[in-house]
Amino acid sequence: QVHQVESGGGLVQAGGSLRLSCTASGLDFGDYAIGWFRQVPGKEREGVSCVSRSGLTLYSKDAVRGRFTISRDSAKNTVYLQMNDLRPEDTATYSCAADVDRKYDCPHLLFAKEFAYPYWTQGTQVTVSS
Repeated sequence: QVHQVESGGGLVQAGGSLRLSCTASGLDFGDYAIGWFRQVPGKEREGVSCVSRSGLTLYSKDAVRGRFTISRDSAKNTVYLQMNDLRPEDTATYSCAADVDRKYDCPHLLFAKEFAYPYWTQGTQVTVSS
């Protein structure tokens, strides 16, 4: 049974930083490409940053490139998202997901409309005030 938890969200002023964590039991993150996703009520979930199955590729979408950095600690089975220079438009609920079907690698899992993950959680809320 998989149990996944995201943490590290909160309320921060524009220009501030947060580090999100995603850890799981029952699922070895090191075996899969992992992505961070965010969602705002009333809008579709969007991919933000990912790390490839091999760990050699790190990718962030244009909107966050240069400000967000994804990393993975295999020993802790945890994936992080370091978010710097936060902006009000970054306000969303953030969740991580693994490509457990091994259909996509990074960066494709951020863009694939068919990407599915059976263990989505409620995520962690990030709110950036102006």
